[in-house]
Amino acid sequence: MTGAGGSAPRRPGLRRVLTFWPLVLYGLSVIVGAGIYVAIGAVISRAGHAAPLSFLIAGIAAGLTGVCYAELAGRFPEASGGVAYVRRGFGSDRLAQLAGTAITVVVAVAAASIAHGAARYLAILLPVSTPALTAMLIVGFTAVAMLGVRESVGLAAAMGVIELAGLAAATAAGLAAAPDYRLAGLLPADLAGWHGALAGAFIAFFAFIGFETLANLAEEVKNPQRTVPRGIIGAVAASIAIYVAVALAAVLADTGPAAPLLDMFEGRGASVFAAVGAIAVANGVLVQIVMLGRLFYGMAGNGELPSMLARVSAGTGVPAPATVLAGAIVLAAAMLVPFERLLVLTNAITLGVFFVVDLALWRVQRREPAAAGAFTAPRWVPPLAAAFALALLLAEILA
Repeated sequence: MTGAGGSAPRRPGLRRVLTFWPLVLYGLSVIVGAGIYVAIGAVISRAGHAAPLSFLIAGIAAGLTGVCYAELAGRFPEASGGVAYVRRGFGSDRLAQLAGTAITVVVAVAAASIAHGAARYLAILLPVSTPALTAMLIVGFTAVAMLGVRESVGLAAAMGVIELAGLAAATAAGLAAAPDYRLAGLLPADLAGWHGALAGAFIAFFAFIGFETLANLAEEVKNPQRTVPRGIIGAVAASIAIYVAVALAAVLADTGPAAPLLDMFEGRGASVFAAVGAIAVANGVLVQIVMLGRLFYGMAGNGELPSMLARVSAGTGVPAPATVLAGAIVLAAAMLVPFERLLVLTNAITLGVFFVVDLALWRVQRREPAAAGAFTAPRWVPPLAAAFALALLLAEILA
């Protein structure tokens, strides 16, 4: 481990092969997919007809932190992402290691929950047990992540197009099936309704997790100071619009909370959508494994993990040992943690990490002026982003 003022050990560099549009499509495939397909039922069960408002509140919270990540990724384009930002903001290796541990738990648990969700969709189509399907998905996508970042991001982006098509079809089907366009209840009329909307927003926040993974690709992006901030902000803004539209269609169609998107289809259409849902949700597993491997690589390069994890394959340019470890941790989490606890645990730890990263940018802005022409968040954004993250976390704890 290095001291706060020491120099990190040298490590082999990753290949800068990603440009703006692949990064944006990758970002959308990260955000728009697993969360909405898996979590929308839980949001509706908590918020009822106020579910669109829940997604809007969660989107604002995610968007504010996304702006913070955008500036930090431009200032410090490092593969360790949030870990590097915490170290830069607070000058503490110990706090950075704690953040790294928290992010590891978040990504592993999120990927595990996504794998469970994908297996539930696949179980409709394949006569295989959910645990077996979950394990097959994780092992298979770990192998894909070993092929190379261009291949991994390309596959994730292609699957992202399928995700978006599925959500567009679900939105159209929901609006067509709506008995009438009753807008009553979209805005809560009493304190209990607002409580439900906030409780739904806590779960809806899971659907936005993933934009931060773009920061972990900063060392593999061309012109990262410009490309990564634009990619993060564009992906978050698009996801907010998509989620609110999907949630609105679901509540207007009066679908059940158990499988609201699937309930919009019947017969063959339901089978086709189940296949789309399986692809959409499974995509999140690949994305999280890629991100976790880069996190381990970046931390190893800074002396916070064994140096073996900083090794890069000469043939693929992939941090192979770090990626294998990432897949193994995700598989263990999927097999050991019950699905019902995964969403809440993921959100709680993520909000805690975002709170610390937001404060890190606040401190960095006060100490270090940004480079000329670099993306800079307004000074009021970091404290407001931290307040939103803390408010969502406290709302769930107090509930």
